[in-house]
Amino acid sequence: MRITVVGGGVIGLLTAIECVRTAGVEQVDLVDAGPIPSPSATSNDRLRVVRALHRGEPALTTAAAASHDGWLDVERLVGTRFYHPTGALTAMSPENASAELAVLTAAGAKAWALSPLDLAKWYPKVHFPEGSAGVLEATAGVVLADHALVAMARWLGAQPRVRLHPHRQAVAVCEVDGTGVIRFADGGTQTADKIVVATGPWSRELLAGEVGSDLTLYRQSVLSYRPPTGRRSWSDMPAVLGLGPDADAWFMPTVPLSDAPMRLSAASACRPVEAMTDRVTPDQCRQHLIDVFSQLLQGFDPAAVVGSTDGFYLSERTRGGPLLAAYGAGTVWAFAACGGMSFKFAPQIAKAIADRAVGASPRPTGLDSIDRPRQLAAVGEE
Repeated sequence: MRITVVGGGVIGLLTAIECVRTAGVEQVDLVDAGPIPSPSATSNDRLRVVRALHRGEPALTTAAAASHDGWLDVERLVGTRFYHPTGALTAMSPENASAELAVLTAAGAKAWALSPLDLAKWYPKVHFPEGSAGVLEATAGVVLADHALVAMARWLGAQPRVRLHPHRQAVAVCEVDGTGVIRFADGGTQTADKIVVATGPWSRELLAGEVGSDLTLYRQSVLSYRPPTGRRSWSDMPAVLGLGPDADAWFMPTVPLSDAPMRLSAASACRPVEAMTDRVTPDQCRQHLIDVFSQLLQGFDPAAVVGSTDGFYLSERTRGGPLLAAYGAGTVWAFAACGGMSFKFAPQIAKAIADRAVGASPRPTGLDSIDRPRQLAAVGEE
């Protein structure tokens, strides 16, 4: 069996890895419009949080509890450390903390409830919402995403059954007489027994209209911050979520042995857009986040904001989050969304996509949109 994966981000790389590890797969091709890994991929970031707790969503929390072990397995396979178990702290009311902790512990995660006094004592640099308690997950952490993608690409490049095709922009994917066909911007084509499309926010351009029209494109602004009091004073912090009056602000801490700055953002800095343009953060969005974190972090210094960037991701309108779709009899599988949720679940999602591509019984992820993929008509040539 010959499988071609389109997309050099985290889902494409991990799916290619899972395919090449499967018996009966003779060749795996990985193509991308840019270098591999793709520097423009949404997943090619400095820091990404891997955590289980999703407030008010017990099924999603239970499913995400496996993400910790999934990333440790990827680390062991590629032989590079990029996952740091910093922990993750989510602020919430004391009543909700008890219920959320029960879900986490039932799922096997190591976690503790913290009282408002605990938060004030342990994390005096953070201004939590008045009366907030919190849930601290020990089995959570931060992935140095750019390091992880490089390590995955290096591992793939060393496999004799893998062929990497950087700088080949796919412009169409179709099925001809039961064979998958990819057409490239340079006029060339490539065939495969199965094709996996995992091109992040560019997915809408390669997918049938009935899928593309059901995907919303979002633009998120994020600040990079180097604390003026020094990295060491923040290096023992977990990732912190649930901040601000709307409980939608979050930050990722500094990570030992990494020069990555803290990352600060909020849901209020995310907005739907019609198309991808540049990644330059608009002045008003940058200032909005500075205003938010001036109220949340003790001694926050706007001059210590060393950069900002905008990223893009897709979300399915009907069910939210990622989407998996199969065309025809499953010659083409399309993972048509991306973002933070996709990254934390990436090891499980990649296994599920690879299982379907090779015709194996898919391992469940706990994500409804992945475990019950959309079945679409065969996509043919236009």
